[in-house]
Order: sequence, then structure tokens, then C-alpha cells
Amino acid sequence: MTLTPNISHVLSLIKLNIVTDYNENLTKYKDTWNKIMSPTRAAGLVIYKYSNDLIQFLLLQTSYGIHHWTPPKGHVDPGESDWETALRETKEEAGYCQKDLEIDESSKKTLFYNVNGKPKEVIYWLAKLKNPDTPVILSDEHQDFKWLPLHQAQELSGYEDMKKLLAEYYETVNNVKH
Repeated sequence: MTLTPNISHVLSLIKLNIVTDYNENLTKYKDTWNKIMSPTRAAGLVIYKYSNDLIQFLLLQTSYGIHHWTPPKGHVDPGESDWETALRETKEEAGYCQKDLEIDESSKKTLFYNVNGKPKEVIYWLAKLKNPDTPVILSDEHQDFKWLPLHQAQELSGYEDMKKLLAEYYETVNNVKH
């Protein structure tokens, strides 16, 4: 005896398979999309010092890519806070540890931009170098450094969002100074 399948039963099985496949693919593509489009997080410190009563900012020149100039910063490692990253990266890239700096914890600012078509989020805090004679110790990631007054630092950084950030931090320092 042959059983003839009930057409509505067959259609419901087909529908179930289609919905299941759709949901599995949607989840897979959503996970891939989130990996691609979620911002890469980084953190660092915008460090300044006084030299002859002039506010100067520290910029480091990368030894990779287009050799751009930036404050010390780097990617947030898994399980690490933004604050921990900023301190670690500053130590690694410039040789300054927390005891060398007076960090304004209320000065947290975030920049958003794209790198190679992918979003990046960088969190910065403002930090004063306590002893202006403490030398910079560069890592292999950088080939040069400069202490510069605001306008020269802005020109060298090149990016509008960094120019604005430096100006905002300059105003913060200048208002505290006076």
C-alpha cells in the first residue's frame, strides 16, 4: 500500500525548511555584518607640557602606513577597559607611566572616523606631563615625536577631528592655567 502525502503537510514542511534556512542565514549574515561594521575601539592620552610658559602637545609619527602623526593610542584588548588601554598604550608608545602624568579623568572625549572603510572609535583623555624634562621613549611602532604648540600640532595631525580635539583640550588647559 502506498501512502499519498497530504499536500498541506508537504507544504508546511517546505515552509518550515525555508523559514529555518532563512533564520540561520540571517543570523550568520548579521554576525558577519556586526563584525565588519562595529567600530574598532582604541584609547589614548593627549599629553601636553609647559615649555617657556607655552603649552605644547606630544605627537608621535607612526613607522607604518602613511607615517601619520597622532597622540599615543592603541586598540583595546579583550577584557581591557578604555582607561587601561590608554595607560598601557602611552607606556608602550611614549614611555610614560601614570606616575609621570597628571591625567584629567573628567576630560574623556571620543572621536569617530573610518579607516579603510571600517568605523573606528577612539577615546582620549587629557594628561599633563608632570616633569617637562622627562624624555619620550619611542616604541618600534613610531619613528619620531614632536612637542608642538597648538597650531603646529593641528597642522601636523592633519585630520579635522584631531585639530578640533586639540583646540578643545588647549582651551581646557588655558582656562585652568589662568
